[in-house]
Amino acid sequence: MKQTSLAKFLYLSIAAAIVTILLKFYAYHVTGSMGFLSDALESIVNLFAALFALIMLRVSQKPADDGHVFGHSKAEYFSSATEGALILIAAFSIIRSAVPRIIAPAPLENINTGLLFSLLASVVNLVVGLTLIMNGKKRKSLVLEADGRHLMTDVWTSVGVILGILIVKFTGWLIIDPIIAILVALNIIYTGFKLISRSASGLMDATIPAEDLEKVTLYLDSLKENEIEYHSLLTRVAGQRKFISMHLLVPGEWSVKQGHDWADQVEETIIGLFDEPVTVSTHIEPVDDPASVKDIGIDRVMPRRNP
Repeated sequence: MKQTSLAKFLYLSIAAAIVTILLKFYAYHVTGSMGFLSDALESIVNLFAALFALIMLRVSQKPADDGHVFGHSKAEYFSSATEGALILIAAFSIIRSAVPRIIAPAPLENINTGLLFSLLASVVNLVVGLTLIMNGKKRKSLVLEADGRHLMTDVWTSVGVILGILIVKFTGWLIIDPIIAILVALNIIYTGFKLISRSASGLMDATIPAEDLEKVTLYLDSLKENEIEYHSLLTRVAGQRKFISMHLLVPGEWSVKQGHDWADQVEETIIGLFDEPVTVSTHIEPVDDPASVKDIGIDRVMPRRNP
């Protein structure tokens, strides 16, 4: 997958952030609404998040080098975690700005104009956010998906603020504006924690998704017809790349070449099961050797053999 095929979506996110910042700050300027101001502050966070995501995307797609022989794909998790943290900062900023308005409500001006500009900003974020999420899932990119979900939280923020302003317009209850902003901020906090949790799981070498693991095991189980068994199946995910390793148990009378040829075939077949990058490693062992049974798990048990 070419880096530019993903980077173009982040450039779209950056452009959307700039547009929505201008629209929302104008909405705040003409109305004086604390809700609109909080909404605009979150869009500034979106801009920094998109810029950081672009940097991390470029890092994650750098080829492996001597210092990082497994590549740089985990950089995506730093981007996702940072976006989660920025979302939390935005949410707490909204609450901090809204509380004084609960204590001392202030009248709003030019409500219709403010609503129009806020609605336009929401439409921009909605379209771009859904685009990023859809392509993030399609391309197995946590960076795109996280940035898209960040924009969707901004949409919900705007919806909550707009509803609050509408209620103020028709009822005159000025206190509704900051209350709605706080409720939306609580929802944003939940989204931020989910992003951080997902990133932490990836950094701790989480296994591949259950549906992907099932595809691998179904194929490996089918090898019994060729007198091949397996154990010590270990998997982990690092950004877009999956790592899969296992021990193949083959008949002891097979030649080294025969076992090696089968290992190559197994690795190629597993790689072909996925659209995203996959690294497969195999270790050949004789099925009739009792020592092979002990050789499982992440810490290999190396039995002492007589010379």
